[in-house]
Amino acid sequence: MTIEILQTAPLHAPCQEALAARYTVHKLYEQADKAAWLAENGARIRAIAGSGVSADLIAQLPNLEIIASFGVGYDNIDIAAAKARNIRVTNTPDVLSDAVAEYTIGMMIGLARRIPQADQFVRQGQWPNHRLGLFSELTGKTVGILGLGRIGKEIASRAQAMKMRVVYHGRHRQPNVPYVYYDNLEAMARDSDWLVLIAPGGKGTEGIVSRKVLEALGPEGYLLNIARGTLVDEPAMVELLGNGGLGGAALDVFVDEPNVPEALFGLDNVVLSPHQGSATSQTRDAMGALLAANLENHFAGEPLISAVA
Repeated sequence: MTIEILQTAPLHAPCQEALAARYTVHKLYEQADKAAWLAENGARIRAIAGSGVSADLIAQLPNLEIIASFGVGYDNIDIAAAKARNIRVTNTPDVLSDAVAEYTIGMMIGLARRIPQADQFVRQGQWPNHRLGLFSELTGKTVGILGLGRIGKEIASRAQAMKMRVVYHGRHRQPNVPYVYYDNLEAMARDSDWLVLIAPGGKGTEGIVSRKVLEALGPEGYLLNIARGTLVDEPAMVELLGNGGLGGAALDVFVDEPNVPEALFGLDNVVLSPHQGSATSQTRDAMGALLAANLENHFAGEPLISAVA
C-alpha cells in the first residue's frame, strides 16, 4: 500500500511527477467540497506537500507526520500547531538564493534606470520626438538590507559588485560579515539610498517597515521588497509614492497578492512584479527536488535535509 500525501497547491511539474511516482497524491485544491473530502479521507494522509497549511487543516489530518513546504518562507504554515503534534516541517532554502538575489539586483537597476518605462517609451513611438530623461544609478549608493540571511548575503555580495556600500539591520549583529550593522531600522533607512527587504514574514515582522521608516528613507530613497508584502505599511507606502514622500519602489510582493493596489498602476516611480523572485526553471527544479528528497528521507527514517527549526 502506497503512502498517501496531500498536495495543497499546484507544484512545479517535475516535482508533481516525482511525487506521483512514489506516493498516492491527493490534490486538495481540486476538491469542490474540501471539508467533506477531508472528513472522509483525512485520516489516511501522512504528509503534506505544498504551502498554506493552517491549524484547522492540521487538525483534520490525525495521522499527519510531515509538512514539506515548497519555498523558503514558512509564514503561511502554522508552525505552532505542527509543533504541538510533533509534525515535522521542511522548506527549500539555499537552492533559490541565487535566483532571488539576481532578481533583486535586476529590479533595482530596472527602477533606478526606469527600464520598463524606457521599453514602453520605444514601443509607443515616442523616441523620435521626445527624450526619456535622466535617472539614477547604483554606483556609489548605500543599500540597507533588512534581513541578512542566506539570500540577504547573496544580495549584499552582488550589490558590492555594483560598487554599492552595504549596511544591514536584523535581530542581532552578525560577527563575521564585513558590513555596518544598525540596531535601529529607522536610522538605517535614513542613512540609506536603498532599503531592500528580505526578512521572513509572519507576526514578528508584520508592519516593520512603518510610515516612519518610509519617511526616513525619504523622497530620494528607493524601497525594494522581495520578501513579503506584510513587512510594509502598504497604505502609507502607496501614499508616499504618490505625493513624493518616497522616491520610488520596486515591488515583487504585496499584502493581498495577487491583488495589487490600483493606485500604483499610474505611478512611473514604481516597478511591479508578480512574485517572481525565484521563478526560474533551474530554481524551481531544485526546489521540487529538495521537497521530494525531504519526504523520501522522512519515510525512510533518514535525517531531513532542510528541517525548519
